[in-house]
Amino acid sequence: MTALRDITVVLDDAAPSETRLTTAIALAQQHNAYLTGLSALALLLPARPVIHPRSYPETETSPASSLRNLGDVAAEKAERIETVFRERLRLSSLQGDWRVVSGKIGEAVAREARHTDLIILGQVDPAHPPLPAGQQLIQEVLLTAGRPLLVIPYIGQFKTVGSRVLVAWNGSREAARAVHDALSLLTQAASVTILAVNRRRHETATDRTTVGALIDHLARHGISATAARTIAADISVSDALLSYVADIDADLLVAGGYGHSRLRERILGGITHELLQHLTMPVLMSH
Repeated sequence: MTALRDITVVLDDAAPSETRLTTAIALAQQHNAYLTGLSALALLLPARPVIHPRSYPETETSPASSLRNLGDVAAEKAERIETVFRERLRLSSLQGDWRVVSGKIGEAVAREARHTDLIILGQVDPAHPPLPAGQQLIQEVLLTAGRPLLVIPYIGQFKTVGSRVLVAWNGSREAARAVHDALSLLTQAASVTILAVNRRRHETATDRTTVGALIDHLARHGISATAARTIAADISVSDALLSYVADIDADLLVAGGYGHSRLRERILGGITHELLQHLTMPVLMSH
């Protein structure tokens, strides 16, 4: 990615959506990018359908009618979100557009993501989860869209994203993909740290070589990066990453997503799965 010119942000009617929009606008202004607001009707459906008491038969409706009513509710919510989005675009002097998709959420959002430079999604709030159809949205888009994701935590405000960047590096295909997809952000960063997380205390020559090679590669792009190393002997790799993020006050983590199958990650508590559960700052992920 040589330039960040086209950003898409997924919005809904939950409170963290406002933070995502604010972050998206700030990035679009920073990179002079076109900003698309995107929502899925299935994300806006009421959590529970309204059931009328049988003592009032005149209010009872057929299943088909109930579905139409739910669809109307979702469409009305989408219109309200669009109004807010377009007003924020106007106030920010940004160019952009609005889209609403229907059908299976993961497939629909992934299709839209394939013609954007970056798609912004929100971490699932366990206290207020979306309907089941939307609970795996991040994972589905990450694995199928072919584009990088910026995942915003459901808690917190993020005044800057990409000023102080921590890159999680293990020499894998997924990590390499994430670094390449983050180049436009790394180019503008004030500091970039390449972190290798080791399970043992003795660093190998291979570890040093691959980190050094990455730093040289980034230097050819005009990016000055420093190497760092931490040990995760008694804690998970994801905890080690998040701890280091706090230590250097990073405002963006860049990481490869799903080095193993999604099923194996979920069963074994893989790094991607754990990061998505315990985010403390925005993370850019690629697969």
